[in-house]
Amino acid sequence: METSALVELIARYKADPESVYNTWFINGAERMKAFRAIRRGVKDTVDAIAAGTFGNDFKGSPLEFVLTAITEQKQVFEGAAHPFYWKPKLRIPDIYENQINKQKFGAFLQACLTATREDQVLAEMSRLGAAQIKGLGPAAASIIYFLHPTLVPPFNTAMVNGFNALFADKKKLGSWESYLAMREVIVRANDQVRDHLSKDLGAFAGLLFEIGSGRLVIAGNAENVLQDAKEKAEKVARARHKKVLEEQEQESEHTQMQHLLIKIGRALKYNVHVARNDRHRTCHGENFAMLTVPQLPPQNWSAEVMDTVTLIDVIWLKPGNGEIVSAFEIEKSTSIYSGILRLEDLARSIPNGACPLYLVAPNSRETEVMAQLARPAFRSDLENISLAFLPFKELAEHCDALCKFGDDHTILQKIARRLNVSIPQPQAVG
Repeated sequence: METSALVELIARYKADPESVYNTWFINGAERMKAFRAIRRGVKDTVDAIAAGTFGNDFKGSPLEFVLTAITEQKQVFEGAAHPFYWKPKLRIPDIYENQINKQKFGAFLQACLTATREDQVLAEMSRLGAAQIKGLGPAAASIIYFLHPTLVPPFNTAMVNGFNALFADKKKLGSWESYLAMREVIVRANDQVRDHLSKDLGAFAGLLFEIGSGRLVIAGNAENVLQDAKEKAEKVARARHKKVLEEQEQESEHTQMQHLLIKIGRALKYNVHVARNDRHRTCHGENFAMLTVPQLPPQNWSAEVMDTVTLIDVIWLKPGNGEIVSAFEIEKSTSIYSGILRLEDLARSIPNGACPLYLVAPNSRETEVMAQLARPAFRSDLENISLAFLPFKELAEHCDALCKFGDDHTILQKIARRLNVSIPQPQAVG
């Protein structure tokens, strides 16, 4: 496709408020949060393979949590986990029972974690492809995208279909050779239009996804498209609109929970910090920026930890010295795993132990929260951290009472549910 035509297509892609460019790529606070969670999950997978504890099934393995975090990245990654499901009758993917293949996969992930150059990443992908591990194809690229977003585009059926339609090609879905050839074309094309998209290849992959799913037609005028293609595009657009509305509803509930925690914290005479990407939000006519402190007090933390902690949904601070009193991660529909990691980062960074931490989620997710905390890795990591579950329903119902009768943060213990791990009860800090 000529550059001018591609630029025109990109303009339509970006102008559509419901395209994955707008709902996932540039408006994706959760997308940015996912990068650390996925990197941590990849490291856990490598460590489990090295220790011989990875297991012989996808379910319950660290790899499952990596793919869960990926598939939560809006519709663009739906189905990303399917190639990794253990299919006993087919003996694929052959990384669960075949120890040699498992070690090769672990070595691949480890090498990609530590790689710093494009040639290193490509060499590892070629090496994995040459190993010809049954059932393990270029779907692994979607994992590596979250380690190296400027070097490796993600990969799924819709993206392949979009690529073939855009470049009049016939690349195959499960072929490493096809994927690596696709990547070269994508990188070159993205370099030509980078001023219109991003150095991050996720933006271009989203364009391919929109084309491949039938929502974005290549013809400049939809009226010139064959009727069946037009009808398919309209059907996909209706489904996308419904999904966007559902996501907006979930985001609204998330904002409402943040507002309640801000309200309670202020009533208890604490300063409140809200995630830096949420300060623009408004709930019931109240702007978060007007209710919260503009930034956390200076901390002796690494830049990585500071970036992570400033994305925690709500933090209560003691007036005067800025001591962190409590912190809250709200997980309406996103990864419990990544929420725990952010709270753990905070807990490990506070001198003299952790303050009380809370996972705030719908009542229906309590079982999921408990299951995450039951993981052996988390049991040991959280042994000395005070972590509890705050259900949405109780927080909403008792907000006014908490504000009226509470003296300090310990009032939350009235509605919090202790997690089934050995953790200390929180100490009052005033």
